Amino acid sequence: MILLTGAAGALGKLVAQRLAVRDDVVLGTRTPRSAGERRVDFDDPASLDFTGVGTLLLISAGFGEDDVVVARHDAAITAAEKAGVRHVVYTSLSGDGDHLAYALPHRWTERRIRQSSLEWTILRNGLYAEFLAAIAAPGPDGAITAPLGSGRLAAVARADLAEVAARVVSAPEQHAGRTYELVGEEALGGSELAAAADGSYEPGSLARARETIAAAGEALPYQLPMLVGTYSAIAAGFLDGTGIELNALRGLLEREPRSALEAYAASVGAARSAA
Repeated sequence: MILLTGAAGALGKLVAQRLAVRDDVVLGTRTPRSAGERRVDFDDPASLDFTGVGTLLLISAGFGEDDVVVARHDAAITAAEKAGVRHVVYTSLSGDGDHLAYALPHRWTERRIRQSSLEWTILRNGLYAEFLAAIAAPGPDGAITAPLGSGRLAAVARADLAEVAARVVSAPEQHAGRTYELVGEEALGGSELAAAADGSYEPGSLARARETIAAAGEALPYQLPMLVGTYSAIAAGFLDGTGIELNALRGLLEREPRSALEAYAASVGAARSAA
């Protein structure tokens, strides 16, 4: 049996769609709504019953303070060990993301998995093109003011990462003990984003971005440095893909990756339509 955590999330839904043809997949979610779903709540260890699970796809438990995310992942891995799960596949963060504020829980989890009794595969995902559409969206006047400077991001279409995850959990023994870097092949800068969105690129400062995010009142306190730090890492050139020695995306997909720029434009277009 394959159990997928975070099945209600953006990545999890896409993975679930690709595994829908199988009859041995259980979807883990906080609020199950069908017979094919099981309650899996990282904040409630009693819900982490992985009995009968052969392969666990552990999708990162999302934003949170470092100690919260570490505790969630530790609880899941411990439960997997106790239940006799054979293989865990973990969706981590790309190797060039170590400058990001949210990298530490990912690296801790990788270490915890490697030291566990489980067979394992680690998928080091690059930042989503869809996430880029959220942090570098054009304003009402069409101007992108995100403080990306002259930096670029090797963004990835979320659908490609979902496809890779589905392929790996479907044949985990072929990927045991492997850590795969999965970043985009085309690094995107502000000018390309503006052209794709029929707008302009007028980068602001990190200070202005911090003020704007804080004023919106939508980010939790711990998320503010995460977002500003992401801008800073992109602007400084740490996320353009050049720091990755071997990008496994194309090989695992067995085809050319989707255009991250098109995924960005589609997300921007969807947001405009919904506004």
